[in-house]
Amino acid sequence: MNNNIFPCLWFDGTAKAAAEFYCQVFSNSKIITDTPMVVQFEIEGKKMMGLNGGPYFKINPSISLFVTCETHEELERVHNKLIEGGISMMPLDKYSWSEKYAWVADQFGMTWQLMLGQLPAGAQKITTSLLFVGELCGKAQEAMKHYTSIFPNSIINHLEIYKAGEEQPEGNVKFGHFSLNNEMFAAMDGTGNHNFSFNEGVSIMVEVDTQEEIDNYWNKLSEGGAESRCGWVKDKFSVSWQIVPKVLGSLVTDSGNGKNVMAALMQMGKIDIQTLVEASREPA
Repeated sequence: MNNNIFPCLWFDGTAKAAAEFYCQVFSNSKIITDTPMVVQFEIEGKKMMGLNGGPYFKINPSISLFVTCETHEELERVHNKLIEGGISMMPLDKYSWSEKYAWVADQFGMTWQLMLGQLPAGAQKITTSLLFVGELCGKAQEAMKHYTSIFPNSIINHLEIYKAGEEQPEGNVKFGHFSLNNEMFAAMDGTGNHNFSFNEGVSIMVEVDTQEEIDNYWNKLSEGGAESRCGWVKDKFSVSWQIVPKVLGSLVTDSGNGKNVMAALMQMGKIDIQTLVEASREPA
């Protein structure tokens, strides 16, 4: 499974507690990296990151995690654990699109869509899902086409569109599946009044090998959006991305000069790998 594109969840000091909680909820889960700033973990084979970024941003339902459960027992178990200390956004019940479905916000604010279904062999159990609301409602299909044009090994796998006379405007996305470099995502449009939109609370991390890849993704994703600091960029739909080199972690932790590397990183917008390498070689 490709693990180079994955969600990053913003916490205010609770990243490790959240990671430990998710590893208790889901099978085949483990914490990979544990530092005061960053905790990386896997749940059901999906790589994720928790960032202790402070009180500046809050997770909201614009980006959720969609989980396919293959039995009623599994669905109820996951639902009951996730809702401990959290809230039900849509109760566990039968809906027109699923025999059993629920939308839950857990105790850390992350939202999860849980659905009963059968997974094809090798399919991802947990998928990052984007909800386009407010001024962005109706933009889901455009976003899917935009993202799949940027990343290699990308395709729109499945697209369900509202028809005339249905509950949303004709052409809006009921549900779409797309893959970016073989990592599955979902997208849908949402009408109605919502008090949230895309923000840094949940961003999408892209780990790359080369400066050429950083330059390419940074330039294409920032077009019509906004550049930020430390490898962060917002695209034209206001979704936040982090474009970072895979070598960053080892430069910080293994070079013996992590403070210099971090100091150099904090001065950057788009990340320059060579500058970070040079910082790692400076006298401590």
